[in-house]
Amino acid sequence: MAAPASPFLTPPRKGRPGGWGIGSRGLNDLIIDQIPVYLLKTKSSPSDTYEEYFDNLENGRYKPIFVPVLEHMFRDDALRTLRRAAERFAFAGGSEANDAYLRKATNNPAKKYGGLIFTSQRAVDAFHVVVAKLDPLKLGALFDKDMPLYVVGPATARGVTALGLPCPVLGEETGNGEALAEFILGHRRSLSTEVTHLNGRSLPLLFMVGEQRRDIIPRTLQSDQLPPSERTQVTELVVYETGEAATFEEDFSTLLREAKSKRVTKQWVVVFSPQGCEAMLSALGWLEEKTGKYSEARKGAIAGPLKSCVATIGPTTRDYLLQEFGYEPDVCAAAPSAEGVGEGIAAYRSK
Repeated sequence: MAAPASPFLTPPRKGRPGGWGIGSRGLNDLIIDQIPVYLLKTKSSPSDTYEEYFDNLENGRYKPIFVPVLEHMFRDDALRTLRRAAERFAFAGGSEANDAYLRKATNNPAKKYGGLIFTSQRAVDAFHVVVAKLDPLKLGALFDKDMPLYVVGPATARGVTALGLPCPVLGEETGNGEALAEFILGHRRSLSTEVTHLNGRSLPLLFMVGEQRRDIIPRTLQSDQLPPSERTQVTELVVYETGEAATFEEDFSTLLREAKSKRVTKQWVVVFSPQGCEAMLSALGWLEEKTGKYSEARKGAIAGPLKSCVATIGPTTRDYLLQEFGYEPDVCAAAPSAEGVGEGIAAYRSK
């Protein structure tokens, strides 16, 4: 169900929610024998690793098409809180020493955070809205050049880097929340207390999240099993809310009909989360009306010359499809990445 309207919520970008993504033209420019790959996600900004990967895989054999499953709405109250915090130097460093003026280095008494954590593109987009409203000439003063911006993977790293902040962007190689949490613990041991503490007090990390999220990062960083000196407080701020896009099934069904009209013989569906799984299977026509379960007979009856295959980004979504609908996808990526999906598809084709 889509997120309910709220006076404190705004869409992250203009345009029809649940559409095919900015700049996408559906199957209009599909080349003969090209295989559509429906990516059931919102296209990442400023660039998307899945689009780049499939555009260049096997000399353009595949055509990546984004079909957003979810609608994301920014919380205006949270964005106002972030903007006020930035303008009041909550992310700023202290003053450096200046021998010419006989000035000693000083701490910033207004500093509230020792770093920021980003694990989703939507959180990056939300913070981009905040940064865009700040004076670009003052970003160097508003953000401590030594304050780490922790990210969970390459796509998030690119988005955070594009913010243009003077801070280091770290964690690109981690790939998931658990690995990022361990990375943060190790990295903070190497930092000066001028970055991590203020007046002897450890500064928390600010974690910008959606209303639906796992707690692995705060739980790991604040674990009682850690020495007290290594525990790091995490302040979570919900900056966006998420719901299934009301038009997802309609949009996906339109693409599937278009594929049949263009006599497509092979197509792949890449699923990134349990949200939208039922609508996806329904659009494909693979669910029994009475039971709501997957039917191999229905799939075979409506397939015709078009072969549709499904890949999941990992075991969580695979297990959900199996448990809820009795459907086992053709591929479960060994790694949650474009390369992982591509390698899974290649292995399936080689059987």
